[in-house]
Amino acid sequence: MLFKDRTEAGRRLAMRLMARRDGLDLLLLGLARGGVAVAFEVAVALHARLDVLVVRKLGVPGRKELAMGAIAPGNVVVKNPSVLAASDISDEMFQAAVDGQRAVLAQNEAAYRGPRPAMIIQNRLVVLIDDGLATGASMQAAVEAVRVQEAARVEVAVPVAAREACRKLRPLVDDLICLETPEPFFGVGQWYDDFRQISDEEVRQLLEPAEQRLMAGSPD
Repeated sequence: MLFKDRTEAGRRLAMRLMARRDGLDLLLLGLARGGVAVAFEVAVALHARLDVLVVRKLGVPGRKELAMGAIAPGNVVVKNPSVLAASDISDEMFQAAVDGQRAVLAQNEAAYRGPRPAMIIQNRLVVLIDDGLATGASMQAAVEAVRVQEAARVEVAVPVAAREACRKLRPLVDDLICLETPEPFFGVGQWYDDFRQISDEEVRQLLEPAEQRLMAGSPD
């Protein structure tokens, strides 16, 4: 295994990101749910602002872990053409999946963030963080979501990823940081000793200390 857990992965990723200030207002966005646990460790190390970005993967019917696309806030919809073609997914089937996940996305945002508004993205250096990339569909949706909100610079940082996912994402962002790209890949979880599911409550608890640090006047 490459990483003991998401905590170790986040601390190792933080070491690569220590110089990612560039004179811009830095904002870390952890993709819910596992990406928030990784991003929290980076936020602690960099004394950076942290928020959650909810992206809903659209799994192939009967093979939920295989992403045929993803949705993100701002009505962003991303398709994975190769998976759609290989799985014989019709436009109607895809749209039904999108419609079904929109309500879940809104519920998740409310559950994770509570009454706090989403942090402003415009004119900021945004680093999108997840625990890994398999197809990259969810991260592509995340990139589009922050581009729509006019981020000054968009970067992606992950501990581990499939090489093909990196190849697809690299032209879409200002920088892509990935610690490991093992092959064959198969799935993100195989590269962690502990890859247990992060609960909604854990996401809230990770976001609350970050908010408390800002209210106390810590560097941001």
